[in-house]
This record gives sequence, structure tokens and C-alpha cells, in this order.
Amino acid sequence: MSDDNPAADKTILRTTARQRRRDFVATLDPLAHRLAFKVIPSPLARRIEDARAVALYMGLDDEAPAQRMAAQLTSMGKTVALPRVLDRLGSMDFLAWQPDAPLLPGLFRTSHPEPAGGVVTPDVILAPLIGFDRAMNRLGQGGGYYDRAFARFPDALRVGLAWSAQEIDNVPADPWDLPLDIIMTEVELIEGVAA
Repeated sequence: MSDDNPAADKTILRTTARQRRRDFVATLDPLAHRLAFKVIPSPLARRIEDARAVALYMGLDDEAPAQRMAAQLTSMGKTVALPRVLDRLGSMDFLAWQPDAPLLPGLFRTSHPEPAGGVVTPDVILAPLIGFDRAMNRLGQGGGYYDRAFARFPDALRVGLAWSAQEIDNVPADPWDLPLDIIMTEVELIEGVAA
């Protein structure tokens, strides 16, 4: 990676990582895909025991499907929320959602719950990502939505969800990038040093 143009480096890294993710998901056994991310591992369940609200996301295309955890979270007594993209400037909030409740179309092919359920302050934020490294850095889409949400809710546990093939040796981190506390893949739960 070049120090001259880190934004260009991240763009190249995103393209490569997206292709790796696509290729990996295309080779997954259909049953393994359907079962992935349905169960919250015990160490993560213990970490979120006292959390009241957990923000998930609806996985798009070949993203790790966070929405599959909604039923277990609800049975644990958690309020489940989904993000609502508010504008093209990186603003979003989180709306309460009942699993299987209808969703409304949002910006960038996202979908969100009916706003009548209310805005939620999450204790845990599960974030999609394109790539991650063992230093707990997250390579996102580049819009800054989750970076802003992490900054807005600094006490929320930051959990990245990814397929194992999305691991990268070194994700370039900008000064505003907050590291993840935990990364969950289909085969492993990675906890940060301070986690």
C-alpha cells in the first residue's frame, strides 16, 4: 500500500476483497450457507448478556447475513434494531424491528423497519464489512456510515460480521476509524485485546 494515496489503496483493496468474498460464497455448500450465523457463539452471548438493544443489518448479496441472529436475540429478550440510512452524507439511525416484520426500501438498496417502532440506542452494533485484519480494523464500503455510528455510540460493543475469506493481512486505518471489539466469522470468534 502506498502512503501517497491511501484512499486509492483502499479502493483497490475493496475491489479485491469484494471479489474474494464473492468467490468464497459461491463455493460454499448451500446447507453450510443457510446455517452460517444462525447461532450466537457462547462467548459473544455472554458479552451481550446485559445489552438491551442489538443493532443488526440485512445482509446484501454475499455479505454475512446478520439478520439470521434476530430470532435468537429476541428469545434472549433483546430489542433488535436495523439501520436506516438517512442521507447520502453518512447519517443513519437504528429502528426497532421484529423478525419477519415487513421492511421499507431505503437508500443504497438498504431496507429498514417502519419508523413507528421508534429509534433505538444500541448497546451492540453488528457491522457489515468488506475486509478485516487481526488488529481489529474494518474495511467498510467507504461511506463512513458505521464509522459515524461507532463515534455516536462510543459505549456500544462493535462487532464485525464477515466470512473467514474476508481476512486481510493489513487494513489501512484512518485516524477516525475505530477498531472493532469482536469479529465473528462462520468459523471463528476473534476478540480484541481490550475486549
